[in-house]
Amino acid sequence: MNAQSQTIKAVRYHGKEDVRIEDIARATIKPGQVRIAPKFCGICGTDVHEFTDGNNLIPEPGSPHPITGETHPLTLGHEFSGFVEEVGEGVAGIRVGDKVCVQPIIYDGDCRSCKRGLVNCCDRNGFIGLSGWGGGLCQSTVVPESCVKVLPDGVPLRVGALVEPLSVAWHAVKTSPYREGGSASALVVGGGPIGLAVVQTLVGRGCPNIIVSEMSAKRREFASQFGAHHVLDPASQDVVAEVRRLTGGAGADVGFDAAGSQHAIDTAFEALKARGTLVNIAVWGKRAAIDMNEIVFREKSYLGVATFSLGDFEEVIEAIASGRMDPTGMITKTITMNDIVSEGFHTLINDKDSHVKILVDIDAST
Repeated sequence: MNAQSQTIKAVRYHGKEDVRIEDIARATIKPGQVRIAPKFCGICGTDVHEFTDGNNLIPEPGSPHPITGETHPLTLGHEFSGFVEEVGEGVAGIRVGDKVCVQPIIYDGDCRSCKRGLVNCCDRNGFIGLSGWGGGLCQSTVVPESCVKVLPDGVPLRVGALVEPLSVAWHAVKTSPYREGGSASALVVGGGPIGLAVVQTLVGRGCPNIIVSEMSAKRREFASQFGAHHVLDPASQDVVAEVRRLTGGAGADVGFDAAGSQHAIDTAFEALKARGTLVNIAVWGKRAAIDMNEIVFREKSYLGVATFSLGDFEEVIEAIASGRMDPTGMITKTITMNDIVSEGFHTLINDKDSHVKILVDIDAST
């Protein structure tokens, strides 16, 4: 796309199993906005679910998002990095040419949650790339200034596209009772992209005893590669007994459920120590049952966490820049926009255990 072009190429969601590469109008920049040329954009599990199952978070025609007013078709991509192309009137602290990533939460700023700083719990929240306001799977997009986070020189753009999923994990660990500097043990149930991001976060925050339970042999390899101290196979090992053995008989101080299955939640709760906390990160497709007597008689806690909140992106960027976290190994494949369906969605559907994060190289798509 040259500087004068008024059209751009974008990955557009039209409904279940209907994603297209289209030419669309280049968005007009308004005061308080920043125009970004995306360079790398990750494919999220949420994107895959929208593709396979149809509209869930993406608003359907007739039911526009309450803030953006948009429905599909819309541009996908909420895990992205790029360069600043243009800044709107009133924007301060962001310059043309800056290397950036985008915090994609959309929030109204007026509800009770937002007024408490809990923008991730906004009554009307959404996501850039899922609810409207453009997305990262295109050649040029416009976002609010507040969403733009500058990347320091030591954080390459490929890694910048990982800040969003890492912030989900960072928020979960930060919100949990785990605190750096102690001898706490942590159990991570589920070694998919978010579970592995939790492992990276726990390593970056100095956890001395990280235990992962995961069915897939390949994902167990990833967990070990990313720094887990102990990796368990629930198909062949008694996870509860092993966790107790690895924690001196006490059980884990904190657990993170990144699997979202009944078996996972049962195992994680039983593997906790008395007064331990299970943190739920997984998005559930159905109701779960919880053994309330585990909560009552052993004073355990169950904590839900949602995406990330204000300040999490900046903390993740600092952790990467300082060397406390090196998430480069999470990138398992890089593709072009033209291959988004065959090499992106279909790969994550048919061979998901072999991949942590597939990135789309926007420049290679032109």
